[in-house]
Amino acid sequence: MIVFDKPKSLTDAPLHYCPGCTHGIIHRLVAEAIDELGIEGRTIGVAPVGCAVMAYDYFACDMVEAAHGRAPAVATGIKRANPENIVFTYQGDGDLASIGTAETVHSATRNENITVIFVNNAIYGMTGGQMAPTSLPGQVTQTSPYGRDTSLCGFPVKICEMLSQLDGPEFLARVAVNNVKNIKNAKATIKKAFENQVNGKGFSLVEVISSCPTNWGMTPKDALKWIDDNMIPYYPLGVYKDRSGEAK
Repeated sequence: MIVFDKPKSLTDAPLHYCPGCTHGIIHRLVAEAIDELGIEGRTIGVAPVGCAVMAYDYFACDMVEAAHGRAPAVATGIKRANPENIVFTYQGDGDLASIGTAETVHSATRNENITVIFVNNAIYGMTGGQMAPTSLPGQVTQTSPYGRDTSLCGFPVKICEMLSQLDGPEFLARVAVNNVKNIKNAKATIKKAFENQVNGKGFSLVEVISSCPTNWGMTPKDALKWIDDNMIPYYPLGVYKDRSGEAK
């Protein structure tokens, strides 16, 4: 009897992510949702620019590479041209919450029937650890060596809270993948976001609080604790909008 197996919607390609990075966990949760819903054959993913730029190597479904920040716009075009397909984007905080903010906001307000997986690790990972739109107040990065000064750099962008003010989006939620309980909740939430699209309900975004041990300068274990101690208090987990009113 098989108790644990690799999702069929993941390829056998070795992941390129740094040790302790939780992108791999999130990839698995997305693939499990696709498998369980039986939609792999009609799913199209849109890869970002950032640490997950090579996501097309890891998901077994069809994939499209988008220009930096433009994944929601690309996904909108794909979905409108092929409404029978299931379309998702997989984006980091620099891709979605900085250069791609406009695409995110307008896709949400139009309630485009797509699923957005937003990975928030509070830093620019691929380019070497610069301050991101989501970096915490006082957080030390390569470009904020004395900590993020909100009087100069402003405050972090809280995507779920911001988008929840729009009338358009169907479903907005924030989850984390730093312990077993949170991972199980993240899986259920990601699956719901895909189910919403299958049922034609509209725009669903799941923000996933993730770790970046390399650029945080921590061990993988300490990075998971840092999420509990610092990120989750600033970015509270939960459902921020659910127009169906159904429990996860």
